[in-house]
Amino acid sequence: MAQTAQVVETQSAAAKREETHPATLREYIESLLVTVILALFGTTFVVQAFKIPSQSMEPTLLVGDHLLVNKFIFGGRGHWYDRLLPYRDVRRGDIIVFKFPYQNHPHYVKRVIGIPGDRIKIVDQQVYVNGKRLNEPYVVRDPTAPYEPFEDNFPPRGAQYLQSNMQPEWADQILANVYNGEIVVPPGKYFAMGDNRDHSWDSRFWGFVDRDAIMGRPVVIYWSVQGPHEDEADQNLNGWLLSFLDTVLHLPSRTRWSRMFHQVH
Repeated sequence: MAQTAQVVETQSAAAKREETHPATLREYIESLLVTVILALFGTTFVVQAFKIPSQSMEPTLLVGDHLLVNKFIFGGRGHWYDRLLPYRDVRRGDIIVFKFPYQNHPHYVKRVIGIPGDRIKIVDQQVYVNGKRLNEPYVVRDPTAPYEPFEDNFPPRGAQYLQSNMQPEWADQILANVYNGEIVVPPGKYFAMGDNRDHSWDSRFWGFVDRDAIMGRPVVIYWSVQGPHEDEADQNLNGWLLSFLDTVLHLPSRTRWSRMFHQVH
């Protein structure tokens, strides 16, 4: 009799396990789906990873810096509920990630120099905004860089001063935005430049950044790795694979540990 009761209890326990197993599996699946949905929501609306591909923002941002970009900070579009959320306007000095206005719209990163309504000019490499010299402690200069007229003085005074490396559409439009030797930023537009001023292809050469093209503001460097020098990197597939394997094999020594979790300003 005792043996029969033990068998019944064993069968009952097994039945309970069979009943609870599907529920546990369902919970795992639901948790996974929620995690995926939250991750998708986060990368769509709140934060996104971005890698610095060029030297234009050095030394503030180096090639190989991996950033987290706050996509939420500039989210306001003038709705009544905007004041209830932690939105703010784009400000002078903000570093922004945005879609380049031409050529399949790759993502660029630059610093905002002018906001809508600002009057901007460069005289002897000094930037003036609304008649006042702009303090730019983040800017670096390269005395070995080739001469570029727009580095010294901007905007151009006439069509004869336009440069061959300008975006053609901007070359056609720029003089329409120049008044009394200053370029005036239109509504809904921003003027952006790189900190590495002698090695930056920026608003001087291709025009304004549209407000709707701004993706967000970088907030932190979560990882930084030293890769091969730009002119040493082979651009074909074999060269890319060799460069990738080389980076992986030397990852500890090439990681810039001092830049990890460094805030972006």
